[in-house]
Amino acid sequence: MFKGLKQRAMQHELMDDFSSGGPELRQALQHLRRLNRIFGAAGPTLYGFKRLWLQAGKPKTLTILDVGSGSGDVNRHLLRWADENGVELRITLVDITEEACAEAREFFRTEPRVSVMRSSLFQLPENGVDITTGTQFVHHFTNTELPQVVGCMLNASRLGVVINDIHRHWIAWGAVWVTARVISKNRYILNDGPLSVAKGFRAKDWTMLRQSLDLSDMIVSWRPLFRYAVVIVKRERER
Repeated sequence: MFKGLKQRAMQHELMDDFSSGGPELRQALQHLRRLNRIFGAAGPTLYGFKRLWLQAGKPKTLTILDVGSGSGDVNRHLLRWADENGVELRITLVDITEEACAEAREFFRTEPRVSVMRSSLFQLPENGVDITTGTQFVHHFTNTELPQVVGCMLNASRLGVVINDIHRHWIAWGAVWVTARVISKNRYILNDGPLSVAKGFRAKDWTMLRQSLDLSDMIVSWRPLFRYAVVIVKRERER
């Protein structure tokens, strides 16, 4: 398996099959929140968000669109940061599956700053929000699809994009394989957890993306635990 990590895996995850789902998928999203807590999934998103906030001059109001959000649980950390820094934050969670939208609505049922919208990434309005984020989202797409995906994220934002995704590494793969089996018996988690790492990225993958989109204002930062924070500042001519 570890030799196979030299290149991104091409297999589709079970979560990419939109013809199935139901209660088992909702349970998987609940278990995924546990994995996110264990592996500090929110950290890179917060890191990138703060960089764009500073770049924009520390505005007191901000809107975020989190695409492929699942439960959207990492946004709890952004809301906490906003409370601590006196920033009025509004977050829209976007996912293509009804199960994810239902889980997100339940998870944020007492949080008026968060709304949920079922939609495809490719149907988002232009310049609709300040920042577009994607946590563990872009690895679902092939290298040839990534430029269009990131281009759509950039098109939807006014300030820029934050991508938080997995570093493809044997340590990360092994850690997720073991942890998934400790916390869950859900087939989505057991299959998609390790596969997500195998579909993850290395530095050369981000270099290829930067070149394909001619993104001079793209920052790639390795973050704990085996993750990348990719921050793309939207240039004036793109706004």
